[in-house]
Amino acid sequence: MGQDQTKQQIEKGLQLYQSNHTEKALQVWMKVLEKSSDLVGRFRVLGCLVTAHSEMGRYKEMLKFAVVQIDTARELEDANFLLESYLNLARSNEKLCEFHKTISYCKTCLGLPGTRAAAQLGGQVSLSMGNAFLGLSLFQKALESFEKALRYAHNNDDAMLECRVCCSLGSFYAQVKDYEKALFFPCKAAELVNDYGKGWSLKYRAMSQYHMAVAYRLLGHLGSAMECCEESMKIALQHGDRPLQALCLLCFADIHRSRGDLETAFPRYDSAMSIMTEIGNRLGQVQVLLGVAKCWVARKALDKALDAIERAQDLAEEVGNKLGQLKLHCLSEGIYRSKGLQRELRAHVVRFHECVEETELYCGLCGESIGEKNSRLQALPCSHIFHLRCLQNNGTRSCPNCRRSSMKPGFV
Repeated sequence: MGQDQTKQQIEKGLQLYQSNHTEKALQVWMKVLEKSSDLVGRFRVLGCLVTAHSEMGRYKEMLKFAVVQIDTARELEDANFLLESYLNLARSNEKLCEFHKTISYCKTCLGLPGTRAAAQLGGQVSLSMGNAFLGLSLFQKALESFEKALRYAHNNDDAMLECRVCCSLGSFYAQVKDYEKALFFPCKAAELVNDYGKGWSLKYRAMSQYHMAVAYRLLGHLGSAMECCEESMKIALQHGDRPLQALCLLCFADIHRSRGDLETAFPRYDSAMSIMTEIGNRLGQVQVLLGVAKCWVARKALDKALDAIERAQDLAEEVGNKLGQLKLHCLSEGIYRSKGLQRELRAHVVRFHECVEETELYCGLCGESIGEKNSRLQALPCSHIFHLRCLQNNGTRSCPNCRRSSMKPGFV
């Protein structure tokens, strides 16, 4: 298969994929891999396979094609191709919750000389790195990476990248419990979709609606949360987006739990867990098990709650997610306090405070925890975050944590 025929077949696959004929598109692309001798064409089709498997939640297949793409890039001896393939490798590991590997591959991308990273792919690399730091609950580093990605988006008029960064920032602020910002950023993403997204994939609309649903639930606006989640789920089902389907099912379950409708919440958690396990989203499994444990606590079935917590702790430790561990220790603390088991209670209190220290989830001005309750937060240019009221009351001109100047406002 020559160059021209390879290009035609890649385009045919893209048209099938965009028309939701995913399996047919995959068959076309696999034939190109088998028959084409054009290295550039093979590289491009491998990129298509990486993207398709990512959106279907076939993360192990995604990783496999990313590794083959790296070998092809090396054969081509082109730094730009190598950069793109390392980014796909980073994303594959991000999806599989191998966050340390993701960060390592992102650093490799940024260290490649003579590439177009600064102009085109640097923002995507920073976004993937930020998502990995967030997965590890390294909040300052995550925010720093998201701000870099946002700068790339603004400097290059890349509204699509800005939309993705806004969704990640929504997740960031949901985790540190500034629910106002947790809603603001996905709403901004939804505005970008409305203004610029006529030719974009519907996944961008679905993504923004999902993150809005999460924020609305946290704010107690359960009707709006359900409406946004239903919109996101509708698109996810249309496009066979299994990862987003799992997240929506988790959000539905959390909404029902917030309403006190545990009978409806449990089967939603079960469905979410089934897909999370199938695709290998271990961090998602932690979130599901945390919700299940809270349901059992509400039913006073404390031993069942502890069983769910134990399974979640193993997964949270496996992927290195400190915030998940912190929440689970906090929940365990409450259970053992009600059981009157002092030794177990003390152990979880100690681990809870260790997690707070490791995540640096405390305000450097008042010393109180961040993320314990809904609070308005402010990030300084160094990406350290504080209670907004503390910064206003103290009128500080430098960061109390690192003593860097705080005169210039941060992006977020």
